[in-house]
Amino acid sequence: MRTEHKPKGWNEIKTNDSWAIFKIMGEFVTGFERMSKIGPCVSIFGSARTKPDHKYYKLAVEVATKIVENGYGVITGGGPGIMEAGNKGAHLGGGTSVGLNIELPFEQHDNPYIDSDKSLDFDYFFVRKVMFVKYSQGFVVMPGGFGTLDELFEAITLIQTHKIETFPIILVGTEFWGGLFEWIKTTLLNAGNISPKDLDLIHLVDSGDEVLEILNSFYKESGLSPNF
Repeated sequence: MRTEHKPKGWNEIKTNDSWAIFKIMGEFVTGFERMSKIGPCVSIFGSARTKPDHKYYKLAVEVATKIVENGYGVITGGGPGIMEAGNKGAHLGGGTSVGLNIELPFEQHDNPYIDSDKSLDFDYFFVRKVMFVKYSQGFVVMPGGFGTLDELFEAITLIQTHKIETFPIILVGTEFWGGLFEWIKTTLLNAGNISPKDLDLIHLVDSGDEVLEILNSFYKESGLSPNF
């Protein structure tokens, strides 16, 4: 009779995986309870590596300030760079400033512009991304790296597949995003991998005023609520 051999520690791994469910559940419960109280907000994404003297940092501060002056709060990933700029703009504008922090081996640390009662910590990226999507009335996407692209394309996919309600997705910085947007319009569309109407899910702008025009125009026609 054949004897099944399993790697050493296999049972311990399976047990640890099972117990992780409770930690994941705890992050969801805490996130839902606290985020449900923040009111209408717009998420701002972008690189953690952008320095305060960079033009996109300064632009993110301006965009965030205009957002809160128009009645929205701001949600960021809670770290440095563009995230810090988003929270700084919200703070300067006297609006709600939320930080969804993630523990990373580098780059990530809380920035000082998050409201003291609106700073949440996460171990799991996927739980954190649910909070962004569920409690945002729009995504403002500044120049960033892989993490920014991940959050951008997940939101587009969820809207495209009708898993969540549509909300504005606004790319800020035509100099940075223009090449990607052109590739989407030509390569992806011409290959038949997206539909022409999918292009309407993305807006490309360069100023805070344009961001506000898109947000306010969209919400003249629909109410503000969590997205699923």
